[in-house]
Amino acid sequence: MQANLAAAWIGILLGMAGGAALGLSFHREEWLGGYGSWRRRLLRLGHISLFGLAFVNLAFVLTADRMGWTAAGTPGARAASVLFLAGAVLMPTVCGLAAWRRPLRHLFALPVGSLGTAAGIVAWTVASPLLKGGTP
Repeated sequence: MQANLAAAWIGILLGMAGGAALGLSFHREEWLGGYGSWRRRLLRLGHISLFGLAFVNLAFVLTADRMGWTAAGTPGARAASVLFLAGAVLMPTVCGLAAWRRPLRHLFALPVGSLGTAAGIVAWTVASPLLKGGTP
């Protein structure tokens, strides 16, 4: 879980740095083909994904702590941890690759699948005791 906490803070830092870098040229209306262009939209999405997935990793760490999970002792916790980390790396990377070459947009299945699977594991692990009539 320490890696997810580190990923959260690294994502926040990279989101700030990326926003600053993109902000250097945002005033140029035709930069990267204009505000609505494919490249500019994908770079903005990658920048925002750094923040969003940082908060997802932080939510995972807080959930794991609240539930008393350990990576070694909780079924699925290790897998969810790794999948959230993979998604946090893959999403901004795929955004950048798709901005560079449009056909690479098909790679979005990788971060989306990773993050969706991780969220499903966590949701199931948190909800299953409630579904059985107990408390988590």
